[in-house]
Amino acid sequence: MRKYLLCAVAAGAVIAGSQMAFADATAAKKWIDDEFQPSTLSKDEQMSEMQWFIDAAKPYAGMEINVLSEGIPTHSYESEVLTKAFEEITGIKVNHQILGEGEVIQAVQTQMQTGRNLYDGYVNDSDLIGTHSRLQLVYTLSDVMAGDWADVTNPGLDLDDFIGKSFTTGPDGKLYQLPDQQFANLYWFRKDWFDREDLKTAFKAKYGYDLGVPVNWSAYEDIAQFFSEDVKMIDGVPIYGHMDYGKRAPDLGWRMTDAWLSMAGEGSKGFPNGVPIDEWGIRMEAGSCNPVGASVTRGGATNGPAAVYAIRKWDEWLRKYAPPGAASYDFYQSLPALSQGNVAQQIFWYTAFTADMVKPQSEGNNTVDAEGNPLWRMAPSPHGPYWEEGQKLGYQDAGSWTFFTSTPPERAKAAWLYAQFVTSKTVDVKKSHVGLTFIRESTINDQSFTDRAPKLGGLIEFYRSPDRVMWSPTGINVPDYPKLAQIWWQQIGDVNSGAFTPQQAMDRLAAEMDLVMGRMQAVDEAANVYNGCGPRLNEEKTAEYWYKNGGAKPPLANEKPQGITVNYDDLVARWATK
Repeated sequence: MRKYLLCAVAAGAVIAGSQMAFADATAAKKWIDDEFQPSTLSKDEQMSEMQWFIDAAKPYAGMEINVLSEGIPTHSYESEVLTKAFEEITGIKVNHQILGEGEVIQAVQTQMQTGRNLYDGYVNDSDLIGTHSRLQLVYTLSDVMAGDWADVTNPGLDLDDFIGKSFTTGPDGKLYQLPDQQFANLYWFRKDWFDREDLKTAFKAKYGYDLGVPVNWSAYEDIAQFFSEDVKMIDGVPIYGHMDYGKRAPDLGWRMTDAWLSMAGEGSKGFPNGVPIDEWGIRMEAGSCNPVGASVTRGGATNGPAAVYAIRKWDEWLRKYAPPGAASYDFYQSLPALSQGNVAQQIFWYTAFTADMVKPQSEGNNTVDAEGNPLWRMAPSPHGPYWEEGQKLGYQDAGSWTFFTSTPPERAKAAWLYAQFVTSKTVDVKKSHVGLTFIRESTINDQSFTDRAPKLGGLIEFYRSPDRVMWSPTGINVPDYPKLAQIWWQQIGDVNSGAFTPQQAMDRLAAEMDLVMGRMQAVDEAANVYNGCGPRLNEEKTAEYWYKNGGAKPPLANEKPQGITVNYDDLVARWATK
């Protein structure tokens, strides 16, 4: 009798198990049919990929894991929709928490410093690639995908399809993070205003060249002045020629480290980042992993003429040409403010806000017409007078999945499955339509985005253009992002408050960066904290020596050359022929 009961229980377990497997496949089919369309895969291919996830996740079914990301539409979709899909398909419950970017970095730093497992996975900006590759506190994806994580690594992951793979690769050539979303800071303008014949005629009469997309900062400044001081009002609404922000807060630091200095021309030539001087002004010689300084006197450029010019122009334009109160805005207040419809252009605008800027008029967006067509366009960023061909021209955020070795292996593997799920080809096209933050080449080139391109203000044209490589995140020269990034906003905030001049602020910033990097050097030399790749500061020499020997660029006699513009439609046509 007992033997019979045991057999019955075993048979019941087999039936229940088969029902569970069937339910998973049924759930996968339902999600594919109802949510994960369009896709670059056929429905059969999507089902095949989902079956892999079902099988790979079996050892982790019933587990509950915690992951963290910042708050943008892409991550809201993951948190609210994709976690539900993943749980129904795999049986793994994911608590996907969303916090501000500063809080995400703080959590990352806390887990690094304490070794306590706060989260099982993070969408952590690739700006920390120099940190992660040196401290070796994260799972090196190149190694674990071929080793302990081979059984949970999707054979259809297709790493070469990820457009930001170079951003998450360390100096050792290994992959440390997996991109989840990307967005660039571009130039944004009201094309409907720029196309008005009366404004075009008035602009050319005053400045001697055509109103159009500014190629250089001189033209941007002229356009800002024109709309703020000459046009002043359109359709009975006061308008302004510029938008930015200046609140003394951590995001003011990102405003500057996100390649503002490089856009002015501060760095060296090279992609994805300048060699030997990057967009922060930190110098690291080619072939080395040891930063040697940020100050001009150590061969860096953080307080060089181009960097000081960049900060001066930021402060000047903010005061002269932006709407009242902009100087007290933070990142989250300034960018959506464009939807009010009272700004002609913005030199530093993140494409992550495209999803908000294409909302209909009924949702308070005054920058689309009655049919929902954008009255604005995005275009390449203009460059400052110190910029040279071959330099990066702007910043691209690449929020990327990052897993710390302080996370128990089984929890990290489960989180790795979720990371692959939300970036999979099955899911990615739909997710990209929601958040408009592209990570895969195949998605960018999908027919659905060709069809939608006219409604997206140039986003698709930019991401399909050969110029895309000129926008990149913070690179490997920055040895410890959390320690160094927090210095920036305080010093830049002193410019906005009037406490220090741009030169004084950048001198203080460069000196403090060198001081902190000097401490990193000491602990690396004493205890190999940065695995031998910590800073090794140069001895100080005169600025004049470095101006002549590959350091910061010397001051220009004329920092406002003739303004240059280009017709937007001609620009897009040129991209199409490259």
